[in-house]
Amino acid sequence: MTASSLETVDDRGSHRAGFATVRGTELRLDGRSYHFVGANYWQAMNLASRGPGGDRQQLLRELDELKAHGITNLRLMAASEGPDTEPLRIVPALLQAPGVYNADLLDGLDFALKALADRDMKAIMTLGNMWHWSGGFGQYVVWAGRARSIPYPPPHPGGDWDEYQRFAAEFYGNARAVSYYLDHVAAIVTRVNHYTKTSYRDDPTIMAWELANEPRALSNVDAYLAWIATSAQLIKSLDPDHLLTIGSEGDTSQPSHSGTEYLRDHSLSAIDYGTAHVWAQNWGWYDPLDAATYAPAVVQAKAYIDSHVARTVTLDKPLVFEEFGLARDLNSFSPAAPVTMRDQYYAELLGHLHAHATNRAVAGVNFWAYAGESRPVPPFGLWWQPGNSLVADPPHEPQGWYSVYNSDTSTLAVVQRHARLMSELDRQGTSVGHAVLAEQAPDLLRGDRDVDVAHAEVPERVDDRVGDRGGRADGG
Repeated sequence: MTASSLETVDDRGSHRAGFATVRGTELRLDGRSYHFVGANYWQAMNLASRGPGGDRQQLLRELDELKAHGITNLRLMAASEGPDTEPLRIVPALLQAPGVYNADLLDGLDFALKALADRDMKAIMTLGNMWHWSGGFGQYVVWAGRARSIPYPPPHPGGDWDEYQRFAAEFYGNARAVSYYLDHVAAIVTRVNHYTKTSYRDDPTIMAWELANEPRALSNVDAYLAWIATSAQLIKSLDPDHLLTIGSEGDTSQPSHSGTEYLRDHSLSAIDYGTAHVWAQNWGWYDPLDAATYAPAVVQAKAYIDSHVARTVTLDKPLVFEEFGLARDLNSFSPAAPVTMRDQYYAELLGHLHAHATNRAVAGVNFWAYAGESRPVPPFGLWWQPGNSLVADPPHEPQGWYSVYNSDTSTLAVVQRHARLMSELDRQGTSVGHAVLAEQAPDLLRGDRDVDVAHAEVPERVDDRVGDRGGRADGG
């Protein structure tokens, strides 16, 4: 019997009650399969703070709203880097300088996890960011003495996305920058929650640790892979019970540029499951002002999904599609604008992912992203400024672009329906075994069309205001 087949018999991971585990391509929870439709809710730590920007009662209401719609898996930021004087990023930041923390935000993270636990919800804890909207890898490079400031991309005057990405990707090969990051990882993983008196590493509310949001190697592939291995080894040494993933987008629209490759990047045994993101508008497949682009964009998005599903079957690991979204109709940033195309897109992608889940090929999906009661400041579509509400669009993106509000009842109804369908898989049991999936993998990789959309050359970004959604992350 091979090691792979052994893993399909015995769950890989903790056998402690409430901790998620892995069996082949399935996530497992308390002895049965675990499927979910969740949300990105990156702002939870700040919203739960007692300090500037915090509103705990709003947080609790929003968690209740999500729970009522069957959305019980939330992807949170457990990292942000200062200083708070820098542009186009969340402020206040959790990490003001290496080893120096904002006490209100640490307390906010504790409070948010306690609130999730009270509602039997799970958290994916993201420990870093490729993108500057939370400080991210670029800030670690600055702290390491490489430069005095990040070369910010648009909308910063004179900004360039390629220059920014090259700068941020220096992080992997900068020993001092990586050491600062690893210090933060250790501090969070071993932290004791002020409210529950439980160490994070002993808290089953946390489903998984995620190394970073959308890390890209660019040309620094060896250093990037070494960073994954080093970070994974540290986390598993501190916390062998929680699952671990990278936070990768997968191939992106241009893998030759991003330096990512799903199969290679997720092959390390310490990485328990794979992730992928798909961004139809950011990657130039869909133009909200041109209705004729919608159907081909859906074809491309489904082919991208199929390509990653086929490879995760080869890996014999679960797959979570943890980011997707679409603009409001006609690219409006107004919260009052209709969401007809978004609702259709959500239904089509969630339906496609559910079909894969019935074959044990997809474990979960998180839409981008939940803004709840928060609203952007008019005129809509501007960038975030300190003092504004934190909607679900990061500070470097036009506010109101992908946010799903509590008033978007039609979108939430679509999500609720598919959350119910996914959870029903755990009650019914899925029926297609790993051997069948392995046989299907070549067909999934081809998809039902001749074109290899996942690796087609497409524009890296729609325009210089927003980047490519990686240029756009965590949602961006």
